[in-house]
Amino acid sequence: MQEKLSLAIVSDIACPWCFIGKARLETALAQFGLADRFAITWLPYELNPEMPAAGMDRTQYLDAKFGPGKRKEIEVRLSEAALESGVTFNWGKVTKSVNTRLAHMLVAAASTVQRGSEMKAALFKAYWQDGRDVGDLDTLVAIAVEQGFDEQAARDQLASEELRDTVIGLENRMREIGVTGVPFFIVDGKLALSGAQPPDVWAQVFQQVFAERQRDEQPQF
Repeated sequence: MQEKLSLAIVSDIACPWCFIGKARLETALAQFGLADRFAITWLPYELNPEMPAAGMDRTQYLDAKFGPGKRKEIEVRLSEAALESGVTFNWGKVTKSVNTRLAHMLVAAASTVQRGSEMKAALFKAYWQDGRDVGDLDTLVAIAVEQGFDEQAARDQLASEELRDTVIGLENRMREIGVTGVPFFIVDGKLALSGAQPPDVWAQVFQQVFAERQRDEQPQF
């Protein structure tokens, strides 16, 4: 069996480009037959760490961040970018901008049993397509149960100060290494890629990674 290469993905559930970037990566992995060659790790990053725990009205948030009346323009641009990836956004249901700290904790908990990717996918769908409040504790517990996790175990994890500190530590570490926006990808521990890149860019990345791997594995005389 071939050794899997690491692929760390720094992202936020509240980031629509992260949803698109995930889909584009998955398309590239499938297209080049590499889905089984990478071990994916999800790393937390909060675009809005100062977001109130209860969240805030999404239109008000976007008006404050980008200027009044920009929401429609932003959503059209995102929908166009998402089309080729098979991603859809249900803008009418996305009424709240959320604090994602608890959601990141849920992904971290799921990752301990190798279910991080499934949980991340469930959270993206819950927020961007179903309009669920993924900043709400009870909503997150319900999503965990839907993914096959025990309800009380999920509540315990989301109340864990140790897990919270771990997530905060990882977020701080991402900023320390220079991550200023997401999605951000770290391939094989050394090659960094920023943004929701299309499959043709990923093709170049894969080629470079495997070429470097092959070179490193050549016997030295």
